Amino acid sequence: MVFQKHHRRLGKGVTQLSLITIDLWSQHILKSKTEIYFKWSIMHGRVKIKSTAQQEEEKRKEKEKKLKAFVCARDAVLEKRSAGEHDEEALQLTQQLLSSNPDFATLWNYRREVLLHLETQREKDEVKKLYESELHFIEACLKVNPKSYGCWHHRTWVNTRLPQPDWTRELGLCDRCLSLDERNFHCWDYRRTVVKESGVSVEQELQFTDRLIGSNFSNYSSWHYRSTLLPQLHPQPAPDSASNTSTSPTASPQIHSHRVCEEQLLKEYELAHNAFFTDPNDQSAWFYYRWLLGRAEREEMISCVYVSREGERVSVAFSKPVHAQSEGLMLVLDGQPQQVEWRSAHPRFRHSPVWLCDLPPGSISDMSNEHNLTVHWTEKHTHRDCALYTGCAESWCRDSATDQELFRSELSVEKSSVLQAELQSCNQLLELELQNKWCLLTIILLMRALDPLGHEKETLAHFQTLKEVDPMRSSYYSDLCSKFLIENTILKMEYAEVRVFSLSNKNLTTLCHLDQLLLVTHINLSSNQLLRLPPQFAMLQCLEVLEVDDNAIESLEGLYHLPKLEEVSLRNNQICKLSDLESLASCTKLTRLDLRGNPVHKTANVESELSQLLPLVTALSL
Repeated sequence: MVFQKHHRRLGKGVTQLSLITIDLWSQHILKSKTEIYFKWSIMHGRVKIKSTAQQEEEKRKEKEKKLKAFVCARDAVLEKRSAGEHDEEALQLTQQLLSSNPDFATLWNYRREVLLHLETQREKDEVKKLYESELHFIEACLKVNPKSYGCWHHRTWVNTRLPQPDWTRELGLCDRCLSLDERNFHCWDYRRTVVKESGVSVEQELQFTDRLIGSNFSNYSSWHYRSTLLPQLHPQPAPDSASNTSTSPTASPQIHSHRVCEEQLLKEYELAHNAFFTDPNDQSAWFYYRWLLGRAEREEMISCVYVSREGERVSVAFSKPVHAQSEGLMLVLDGQPQQVEWRSAHPRFRHSPVWLCDLPPGSISDMSNEHNLTVHWTEKHTHRDCALYTGCAESWCRDSATDQELFRSELSVEKSSVLQAELQSCNQLLELELQNKWCLLTIILLMRALDPLGHEKETLAHFQTLKEVDPMRSSYYSDLCSKFLIENTILKMEYAEVRVFSLSNKNLTTLCHLDQLLLVTHINLSSNQLLRLPPQFAMLQCLEVLEVDDNAIESLEGLYHLPKLEEVSLRNNQICKLSDLESLASCTKLTRLDLRGNPVHKTANVESELSQLLPLVTALSL
């Protein structure tokens, strides 16, 4: 045991022990080196030393004493509640407990029961005073825990019991709480309730967000609240009602509305631009900017109707997943309503963007007859017609992805010029912040808003940089890149007016927008990084040839009841068991199957097993 002592003069001759190091080795359970630190204070020139262990023991005893008192009081309260006692004493006991622990939901519930009971026994003025006192008590509890669910919920309830709540006071409370913690989402929720009840205008609330964002660009909650207010104050006019361009500023901010009009949108770009140039690494403004660049929700509509004489089947695609069996979907053939049963493309989907039905036998099988078919979506008051002409085996009526503005919106000259300027500014910022992931991702989104096909090469390069500067989210960037590549390929396919979809050797990690491929007959997804063909693949009702060689596919769940599928090439994947191929048995026209390079070929008697599982396959490669 070694002591090293150093002395120095403090004031009038007072000496301080400045360093004591004691190394102790003991037979501890973990056999580790234990360092014991001492705290000391100087009083009258003497050093008092108290070990950490002693302090911890005192704290433990104090905590144990408080816990026993709390448990005793809690049991007394619960016993009173069980006995149905709703008196002043119950209020006092619950007040004592909630003052130290405002998150005890049962006590708040009991307190409401007591208050409701006292309402029936007191005069109106006394009841009002009782609830005013309750508001003061809740405010005291909020000082203990400003994020207590129970406190905010109880305060909302108390205000509903007052004949004339003081909403101005409640807004002031929200202001004070948000000034202490601007991200207190409990308080934000309560503020929305107060705004709704008090009729505060959208314009006033938007000015409130102006103040908060102006004082701190990093206030994510304010940006989010702003995104809910703008569409109400500055809505994008409906195409058929251009005159209705504004909403009354006195309307409550809780009214549902749509996207933001272009004039205001351009101003918001500048606000977000100022924020992320001030602090490029703060994510709040970047997220808001992404919302500004986003598109409005797609209109609910029938986007495609496909009818085939073979199998006498009708396929209907919607702009959103729906539950056709409860949506009032009706099919009319040559003026006559048909009794049909709608089913989703895959049994796993209760809601699906594609629904199928079979017409009664003989309805449209004769090639010499012409037919007119209409699908009515009565709940949405919309319909779509499709004509099947003489000599045609199939027919369809659809809106293209371009017509639907599915992947990009048409830009006005003004908006296009502003976005070009924003893109230029972001590129300048990237020169200063070479590894700023938010800037890189925003540049990609701007490029896609302006010209997704023209900027495809640059977009791919930026995704590669993103994976390098933010490797933790590499999988997310790969999936997003895959999504954008699929969107671009759908656009190219439609411009070329072909039914072939090819995306081989593109490092795809996921599949999306498969409902847009309803009419595709040939797909090539070889040499990617796909792990499965998801259930959504069953929406490809016209698919005849599928090439997915050189992936890592383990599941073929999506190859389910594809009525026209004839050939599947699965070379060099990870199909391990015969059960992985069972879904192919539902594809009744499948005759060619290539399984070379899959582990399943090692299965005993694989050929005979496959011949039993897939008896219609005549060309099998293992």
